[in-house]
Amino acid sequence: MTVIAVIQARMGSSRLPGKVLMPLGGQPVLQWVTRAAAAIPGVDRVVVATSDQAGDDAVEQWCADNAVACHRGSEADVLSRFADVARSDQPDLILRLTADCPLLDPQVCAQVITLLRLTGADYASNVDPRRWPDGTDCEVVRGDILLEADRLARRPADREHVTPYIRNNRSRYRVESLDCPIPGLGSQRWTLDTADDFARLEAIVARLPVRDRPPSFVESLMAASECDGVDLSSVRSSARSREVPEVPGNTGDPTFSRSRADLDRALRTIPLGTQTFSKAHTQLPTGAAPLFVTHGRGGRIWDVDGNGYVDLICGLLPAVLGYCDADVDAAVQNQLLRGVSFSLATELEAELAERLVEIIPCAEMVRYGKNGTDATSAAIRLARAFTGRDRVAVCGYHGWQDWYIGSTTRSKGVPQAVQALTHKFPFNDLDELQRLFAERPGEFAAVILEPMTDTEPAPGFLESVKELAHKHGALLIFDEIVTGFRFDLGGAQNLFGVTPDLASFGKAMGNGLPISAVVGRADVMAEMEEVFFSGTFGGEALSLAASIAVIDKMRREPVIETLWRYGARLADAVAAEISACQLDDVVSLKGKAPWTLLSLRDHPTARVAATRTLFKREMFANGVLIGGSHNTCYAHNEADFAAVVTAYRRTLTKIAEELATGALEERLGIPPIEPVFTVRKA
Repeated sequence: MTVIAVIQARMGSSRLPGKVLMPLGGQPVLQWVTRAAAAIPGVDRVVVATSDQAGDDAVEQWCADNAVACHRGSEADVLSRFADVARSDQPDLILRLTADCPLLDPQVCAQVITLLRLTGADYASNVDPRRWPDGTDCEVVRGDILLEADRLARRPADREHVTPYIRNNRSRYRVESLDCPIPGLGSQRWTLDTADDFARLEAIVARLPVRDRPPSFVESLMAASECDGVDLSSVRSSARSREVPEVPGNTGDPTFSRSRADLDRALRTIPLGTQTFSKAHTQLPTGAAPLFVTHGRGGRIWDVDGNGYVDLICGLLPAVLGYCDADVDAAVQNQLLRGVSFSLATELEAELAERLVEIIPCAEMVRYGKNGTDATSAAIRLARAFTGRDRVAVCGYHGWQDWYIGSTTRSKGVPQAVQALTHKFPFNDLDELQRLFAERPGEFAAVILEPMTDTEPAPGFLESVKELAHKHGALLIFDEIVTGFRFDLGGAQNLFGVTPDLASFGKAMGNGLPISAVVGRADVMAEMEEVFFSGTFGGEALSLAASIAVIDKMRREPVIETLWRYGARLADAVAAEISACQLDDVVSLKGKAPWTLLSLRDHPTARVAATRTLFKREMFANGVLIGGSHNTCYAHNEADFAAVVTAYRRTLTKIAEELATGALEERLGIPPIEPVFTVRKA
């Protein structure tokens, strides 16, 4: 098996011109890299691939002086440079390296090659997700796959960055990743992109035990650890060639053939083809939407057709930190090595409960579930047990169990006797709640409500609901499945200063791991010793470890503050685009900055269902996955922000144009999306 190491190098760096030939520890940076490449076990040949621009003549001359093969090609189309080498030398494998990684470890690269060989993968790396220090980067791809990518890749970012087309088309190609054996190193920066980087590398190199051979990863790590006062965790530049491209957005005409085929397959064995109504094909534009995802990174996801999106759904809100968060993943991987579900309880249960009691005002005791419905239903059962009453007053959405869903238009299968025990009242309507209590005095066990969705609680409303509930002997339950770990680490109850008797938390608790909790007053929670709320996976350890990591990170870093700041900027920018398109009567934004909801209204010439369908279709086409809200996450960055605003601008312009025709629905070409819940007729 022939293996060629191709080193991407050029002199024209905008941040640090000439960096690849700068002297580091007495020798040019490029020499550090070529020496390491030549020392990789199994590598047959080393080639430096530079551009055909005059500024890179110096790279070619250095290669000639040092007997290193050199290939020159397009400056912007780096993929074609690599493909030229593959066509010329016809290797079985091509190793992609970059000339700004002087601390490259040949043995780590050999492990990446071995990973590909043993797994039969098409592509393997140690860069996706980022777990190794930036500057130890290695990618290996089969030669025929690289040539195929050269034929098929069309987006400029795919050609400039060489491998994204391969690693993002995971339904077409098998992709493997070599994980770092030491967690927490993904933020360290050993690469060369700025003057600060060079100073950092000089400090590390000065502490290496030897300089006449490539340093091992451990040698570099130990040297870096001895650099007192040197910042090793600077934020990586998102424009670096080996990073996932900044904006995964589409060309405006993404294809969904694989999604459609996968849907046909899924429908043969799964009702609706998926597990969640809002993820089903019935809630997406027919034939114009991604239906199945392959992977996510940060605030982005990729579908089975290789289309990339800025994700404003974030798993229906759980991915509050972003996909593949390093701290959460490390906690999960560490626990995975110990075990997942056990025959007895683990200390993790108490560790997480203690944290929840510390941060949530109403929490004195805690029990766990796996989803939001578990937690809200447990709270209702507790309230009924504590009060000896059966009826509940509800305001908002509280899950799929009979006690709540029976009060909606999705009540099929729920006995009438159960439906009759649940009574709805509108948000901010104290008079209606008072009427319910007056009609059935002494019968209500609880009032459960979402403390906020798209509407601010009126001054004194939440306080008055609590007072009214207690006056009539009922408990107050806050459904904080959405607002918890998003509006405030302690939930909306901490934000608004109103403490309920019980509360349910979920979604963002585990950054995507399945966990929820019911928390509350100790005297009420004590009913759990007799109330049967028991499940095999209530103490499942991976989710507990993930939730502990989420809380610790939110305490350590400005996660909540970032959600507020980023969400507010995005809402303001989108509001400006709405006004610019003169669509204020049709489109508006409501809610708090960390969770801003999109409100669409009927137009004289178009139903809201048709407008919503057009909105989703156009946003998807422009590289943004969105439902009915801005579910921002901590990992969303400035490039994501720009992509979303651009997508809104194009989408709103299209909506305005179609409304102007007076025939938006007729011209839509696909059935309008109808809501999961419809208005119940009296």
